[in-house]
Amino acid sequence: MEKAKEFLLVNDEASESVSRLAVRPHPAGIDQILLEDIVLKGIRVDRAEPGLVVCSFKVPPRLADRAGGFATGAISYLVDEVGGAVIHVEGLPMNVSVDMSISFLSTAKPDDELEITGSLLGQRGGYSGTLVLIRNKATGEVVAEGRHSLFGKRTSKL
Repeated sequence: MEKAKEFLLVNDEASESVSRLAVRPHPAGIDQILLEDIVLKGIRVDRAEPGLVVCSFKVPPRLADRAGGFATGAISYLVDEVGGAVIHVEGLPMNVSVDMSISFLSTAKPDDELEITGSLLGQRGGYSGTLVLIRNKATGEVVAEGRHSLFGKRTSKL
């Protein structure tokens, strides 16, 4: 238990890093969350078509974990966002994540260029399944593979 407590303690270096973050206030009326600013800043959509989204992302130093690798929490957030973008329909509310399963297969470091591919696995009613693959562009190595299930209302056929 003591080891766990020690691990969870915030050291001076981490505390100072967080205090140096420049966080811009959001304009009134816009419901964005801080996580979007931290994780998604710098993502580029290279290709988008029904059932497919392909993005490029250079891992910024701010998303490194204590060991210097790409933080798994940030990877999870990318799987959630890209998986949701694959099935998003303009004019409809975003779907709700029901389940995510992510396999972390290798590591990425700050300044690594990644390709993030989200594809539709299938839909039935308001339920959709997507697959998000995060690959290192230089090595071709798969960093993570995520399966993402979402639910949302669909437009009426009437």
